[in-house]
Amino acid sequence: MRLRSCAGVGSRIGRVGFLACIFGFIGIVAADPGVSSTGASGLWDLKRLYQAPKFEVAGQRDGLEMIYYEGEPFRGKPTRVFAYYGHPKGVAGKVPAMALVHGGGGEAFPQWVQLWVDRGYAALAMDLAGCGPSGAKGERMPDGGPGQSDVFKFRQMNLGLREQWTYHAVAAVIRGVSFLASRPEVDADRIGITGISWGGYLTCIVSGVDGRLKVSVPVYGCGFLNDNSAWVKILGELPADERKSWIKHFDPSRYLSGCRMPMLFVNGTNDFAYPLDSYQKSYRLVHSPRTLCVTVKMPHSHPAGWAPKEIGLFVDQHLKRGTALARFTKVQREGSTINALFSASEPIVKAQLHTTTDQGAWQKREWVSVPLEIVGDRVEGKLPEKRPIVWFVTIQDGRGATVSTEHEVVSE
Repeated sequence: MRLRSCAGVGSRIGRVGFLACIFGFIGIVAADPGVSSTGASGLWDLKRLYQAPKFEVAGQRDGLEMIYYEGEPFRGKPTRVFAYYGHPKGVAGKVPAMALVHGGGGEAFPQWVQLWVDRGYAALAMDLAGCGPSGAKGERMPDGGPGQSDVFKFRQMNLGLREQWTYHAVAAVIRGVSFLASRPEVDADRIGITGISWGGYLTCIVSGVDGRLKVSVPVYGCGFLNDNSAWVKILGELPADERKSWIKHFDPSRYLSGCRMPMLFVNGTNDFAYPLDSYQKSYRLVHSPRTLCVTVKMPHSHPAGWAPKEIGLFVDQHLKRGTALARFTKVQREGSTINALFSASEPIVKAQLHTTTDQGAWQKREWVSVPLEIVGDRVEGKLPEKRPIVWFVTIQDGRGATVSTEHEVVSE
């Protein structure tokens, strides 16, 4: 039995190559600023959202600009989006940029912007809950648009698609990218995106919609929320027509096949919100090069979500020609024997096999990690005998950067 890694996607020929050409053409259409359809819904007007938004600078905080830019009308009234913006000072030439998308309970985090500025990027972190500089603990702005509670995310579908939080949040992120692209210090051809939790969910949608983005890193967030996620119960309680409409228009599974940039998927084995089965179905929809960084019991939080060094290295790889992360070129299991070939620019110093024989909820499974032998450009080892079993492999280079294979469920 073989598992195909993401690295082989671009090298296949024949029928698959023909399909890749077709998908490439679809991607070109989706990226056209003059085309307003996206994914399954045609919900967002890209021609309008690609235009630089009107904005005002409201002051500074620790060297970062506090700005308000225009949002989508909500219940017939105009809205504004608050954001922090920063860029490296005294740098010759244009710099790459990152759009930073927070998750549930989050806000426009200035420290997240500063992290990327220190790395040599312009960065914009917008608030997607209708809050201003006081953040999630302060009062919502009167013109801040929909809130970020489950009510606004799920329970008001009867008000119309353009009254939903996801519609407004996606539009705000796309407008944030347009703001970055309009800045004189930013190289508009080198803009990426990363988002955490619900921000990872939004990153998956925006990456399938906004053809200008050159790299994408969704953390935790994925699609197939109706199949398995922290929100299965809420979706199940919706009237059937509203649930069907929500899945059609707002589940990332409807947009991930439109992604055309390299993507790094970062998650933990036991994430409470976005479990590995829905996660795998999500990243398998992506036709562009994809890399996985799944680690055992990664904690779920905003600081934990922007901390992995793999994120910065992956973005550097694609926006600054930095040294690439390792990648698996072939993963094969014959019976209980595992062989995984890899390509790496930095020496691989650690390899591990991760297994669980637990069943039931992914969030509660216990994992066992054992070292694997590194032999040249491959790692090898054997699975334990107990079945069923779930396994995957990770390798780590000298920088401490980890990449993983897909997980496989072995029933016999």
